[in-house]
Amino acid sequence: MKNDLKKSYYIGPAVVAFALALGIFVGGKLHFNDTPEQLFTTNSKKDKLNRLIDYIDYEYVDEVNTDSIVDVTVNNILDKLDPHSVYIPKSEMKRVSENMKGDFVGIGINFYTIRDTITITRTIAGGPSRKAGLLPGDKILVADRDTLYGRGMPDSQIVSRLKGQEGSPVKLQVYRKTEDRIFAVNLTRDRIPIRSIDASYMLTPDMGYIRMNRFAESTSEEFDAALGRLQQLGAEKLTLDLRDNPGGYLNVAEQIADAFLPKGKLILFTRNKKGQTDSVYATSRGRFENKPVYVLINERSASASEIIAGALQDNDLGTIVGRRSFGKGLVQREMDLGDGSAVRLTVSRYYTPTGRSIQRDYQNGNKDYYDRFTQRYHNGELTSVDSIRVADSLKFLTPGGKVVYGGGGIIPDVFVPIGSNEEEAIAALDSRGYFSRFVFDHLEEDRTRYSDYDEMRFYNEFHTDDILFERLMDFLSAFKLSIDFYDYEDLLKTYIKAGIAEQLFSPDLKARILAPTDSMLLKVRDLDRPQLEMEPEPDS
Repeated sequence: MKNDLKKSYYIGPAVVAFALALGIFVGGKLHFNDTPEQLFTTNSKKDKLNRLIDYIDYEYVDEVNTDSIVDVTVNNILDKLDPHSVYIPKSEMKRVSENMKGDFVGIGINFYTIRDTITITRTIAGGPSRKAGLLPGDKILVADRDTLYGRGMPDSQIVSRLKGQEGSPVKLQVYRKTEDRIFAVNLTRDRIPIRSIDASYMLTPDMGYIRMNRFAESTSEEFDAALGRLQQLGAEKLTLDLRDNPGGYLNVAEQIADAFLPKGKLILFTRNKKGQTDSVYATSRGRFENKPVYVLINERSASASEIIAGALQDNDLGTIVGRRSFGKGLVQREMDLGDGSAVRLTVSRYYTPTGRSIQRDYQNGNKDYYDRFTQRYHNGELTSVDSIRVADSLKFLTPGGKVVYGGGGIIPDVFVPIGSNEEEAIAALDSRGYFSRFVFDHLEEDRTRYSDYDEMRFYNEFHTDDILFERLMDFLSAFKLSIDFYDYEDLLKTYIKAGIAEQLFSPDLKARILAPTDSMLLKVRDLDRPQLEMEPEPDS
């Protein structure tokens, strides 16, 4: 398959909270070898729909927004196809495109809106704001002639005023609390990366760690850069964390799998409705071939994440650690609908090197499809590997004789159960920003108290005290959460420290601080330890 064609494929899943059955008028009938002229010639099915919309536009007794009717019709059509063919309205295209392209044009900040004032939480490395010397805690009052404080603007409006055309200037009026002064800053908007790599650091003296949140256009480049840095630091092993990673572009997954596989190894193959098969093999460009790799997955790891895990598992390389993955083996291609909207339509299935499809059954409709996914939480398979149901008819053998299964996700080589309800609830508080907001409020009181810390000193010496812990309890009590937080005092203190580290220093430091609380990372270290103990002691 040509590389320019593969770039148009998208394999990200629609996870439970965001699943929409979406479509296109004639999507189920498209023949991709036809020319555009052939595809869109007149036929009775399209005539019927077009006439109905015209009748409503011109004859119906009341004024009707026929655009909304079209969207509903589009959605209903793809509801009959599969759960992962999705329609993207014009209003969502820019956001979706930025997310998958991997960048946007802006000034490069993260912020909170506190009492109607924008306060910077972090400036993005390499972005205009950091280059201009803006700091966490700075408050943006005015952008050009737009007053941004005291107006109760939603964040979306604030973002729209800070974004703009690449290379366009913007003049900010900024208040810095630590110096009690207002000053002007002239910035030039630039492309700001949306990072696919959440964290990368050395987990052990010879093992690197990379956590990836999506497979966007920029992900392969980010991954190569992160892996290169870790190798310079001595990484001879790697933990690739794909937990909660919903997927992304097919060719990006292929590129990252290629990093680990020797030349000539099959990564995957795809098959379309006509039976045409396209196989993808590893090249000689892999920079981490024949080295120990641990891939972390969970029940929300999907599509591109499953391609990586399946390619390594089926080639008897690496160790897959965690819980059974989502189970999405369908490939979509994004197609422009001509009015600013688009559709991602399923055009083929992909198969792992042993020939297994890991797509879950969807023949009973989308509701059943996602209900069956949520049943994993109730049937015990997240706490016990023995509760995972497999069919002998979907059994496959790797070249090394290992038994693997198709039909519903990647089953890991090493199972790690989900944490307790309380531990998972605390992790959810972190992912939803509770700790980040608490830490931000704490830092806003007096950022100078941390001015003597550098990154290493903070990591080694800072400990969350009881006063800060009690203040967190007061903060969380307002949300009426049914958790006895005192039973998890040490864990919560670690989350506080990690939150401060992220806002003062970097997401990498946050990840390092949280690593000792992570059961999957602890399992990786246990799996790796016997190899370390077998190494001969150095001569004295």
